[in-house]
Amino acid sequence: MLEFNFSPFPILETERLLLDSISEQDVNEVFQLRSNPETMKYIPRPLVKDNEGALEHIRMILDKITTNEGINWAIRFKSSSKLLGIIGFYRLQPENYRAEIGYMILPEFHGKGIVPEAVNRLIKYGFKDLKLHSIEAVIAPENYASERVLQKCGFTKEAHFKESEFYEGKFLDKVIYSLLNN
Repeated sequence: MLEFNFSPFPILETERLLLDSISEQDVNEVFQLRSNPETMKYIPRPLVKDNEGALEHIRMILDKITTNEGINWAIRFKSSSKLLGIIGFYRLQPENYRAEIGYMILPEFHGKGIVPEAVNRLIKYGFKDLKLHSIEAVIAPENYASERVLQKCGFTKEAHFKESEFYEGKFLDKVIYSLLNN
């Protein structure tokens, strides 16, 4: 079985991006992400209502890193300290050598190739450094932008679960994409 240890925190780079630790100084951008109905449209979680809620979200991310239960990075341009988005591995399954990837980005950075660039870097980290066998992504079937990102990064559709999650009075479908370490 795999053992994860995220200390020291792994800082990752791509051609344009720096993936580093999120901090309480990112509170305004985290608030923008988590309070915006558009960015949260496909994430069945309550909207953050204020900066304190954003700080709680940041603390939850940092706690999971400390306990090696998950890891998230702040996505930034190398030339700026501004948080553009968040990307990470959620629901680590060490017994299955598998992890779930998730990401979100501020709307003004949509369509600029940032998410595929960050996803490809996490794939490399997941397979090479974490020794994962597979990476999965769980998306809403109508989240076509995320579907395109995953397909561009080599993921294939593995399953479509009908009405498998109940949120805010509705049953929601979810689609699983995965990538094997071949």
